[in-house]
Amino acid sequence: MDNIIILCLMVFCARIIDTSLATVRTVMVVRDKVLYAVMIAFFEVFVWFLIVREALNSVENAFLIAIAYSAGYATGVFVGMKITDHFITTNVSVNIVVNQKKDIINALVENNFAVSVSKIKGKDLISNKYMIFVATTNKRLSLLRKIVTEIDDHAFIVVSENKQVVGGYK
Repeated sequence: MDNIIILCLMVFCARIIDTSLATVRTVMVVRDKVLYAVMIAFFEVFVWFLIVREALNSVENAFLIAIAYSAGYATGVFVGMKITDHFITTNVSVNIVVNQKKDIINALVENNFAVSVSKIKGKDLISNKYMIFVATTNKRLSLLRKIVTEIDDHAFIVVSENKQVVGGYK
């Protein structure tokens, strides 16, 4: 019984590692970081191969191994997402629709956000509104959201992830 527990723990931990690596590799592929993606892929498959070989050699208690394998995979997805959120900086575009622009623009500029503003029509095609465009990173997004919502809690905010930003405010 001790051997099966150890094997299940090994499978569980290895799946966390290889699935976390797979999640990070996927982000690297999307961001065109080819060298990082290739290196991560090597270690990801290496870990996966070693653990699958061990798991398939043990025909007894296959159900327990399957549970450990599945739980490790699910946990690895979670861990991989946390790793990418914490360590990988992404470019985001933020569109903010407001009725009054002055206070929000001043607060954003004071906090080193570059802004562009367009006058737009509301959904009724009559009311005048403003769209504030900000290019920033995911690391500064919570600050931006806090600034905007403290000034205008009815602001409409749309955030989009960008693959690349060229030029503009530095």
